[in-house]
Amino acid sequence: MNNTVIRSLSGALFLVIMTGSLLLSPVIFALVMMLSVFVMLKEYTDIALGKLYRTGKLYAIISGLILYTLFYLVYGFGADSRLFWIMVFPVSSIFLSALYEKNEKGEVRKEGYINSSFLIVALLYIALPFSLTNTILFDSAGEYTPNLLLSMFILLWSADVGAYVFGMAFGQKSGHKLYPAISPKKSWEGFFGGMLSTLVTAVILQLSGLISFPIAHTIAISLIIFIFGVFGDLAESLFKRNFGVKDSGTIMPGHGGLLDRFDGALIAFPVAIAYIKLFGLI
Repeated sequence: MNNTVIRSLSGALFLVIMTGSLLLSPVIFALVMMLSVFVMLKEYTDIALGKLYRTGKLYAIISGLILYTLFYLVYGFGADSRLFWIMVFPVSSIFLSALYEKNEKGEVRKEGYINSSFLIVALLYIALPFSLTNTILFDSAGEYTPNLLLSMFILLWSADVGAYVFGMAFGQKSGHKLYPAISPKKSWEGFFGGMLSTLVTAVILQLSGLISFPIAHTIAISLIIFIFGVFGDLAESLFKRNFGVKDSGTIMPGHGGLLDRFDGALIAFPVAIAYIKLFGLI
């Protein structure tokens, strides 16, 4: 079975799990997202820190799962927002764990304080963006409304497909490189193809009623998701290149790890959500 078929089957299964859980139940989707956050935090910290700092990595993963749970409870079930103060304890433990990280000689690792910053970055880069999705999954009455987040995923996926198709068709042989120092395969042809695909998809989502914002806001959100999705992809590529890693993991055959699959969303979704909230669209 060639790589294209494997990649297609793996991607299709991913889409079924994501869309199915999102439409089926808020509890099932929350469990899927928590599992995704867990896997991505592990991928990120394993790349950055290898087999070291196991206690700190455990605290970082626990912190990320707690953060997602708190956003879910506060925005989905009206829990007291003071619960967010709980985060002080696991986050503080991340720094404290560095004090007890020993090297082969049994000495405290002097670089422990610096390396522990990767664990904090993991929370900001991975756990926080997906925690923020809970702010648009529920309306002011606490009712589950998955259409907007589903539309954001569809826009992101359409951007990926458009960029891939146009990049393969026009950008691979004689195209113009987008950012060769970080991602040699990306081209400007793929970039504009992805943008076109995203805009067409945005109009379809608007006409179908999945997005109910004024068309100007729908177009703005689609462009935000596309542009910052590209930045997210490049940022993750730079992270992997820094540590000499090709893929973040092996959980998705043909794609790599979950971090490889969600890289665009990690930056695009928080910016899009900030736009939605700043303009009071929900």
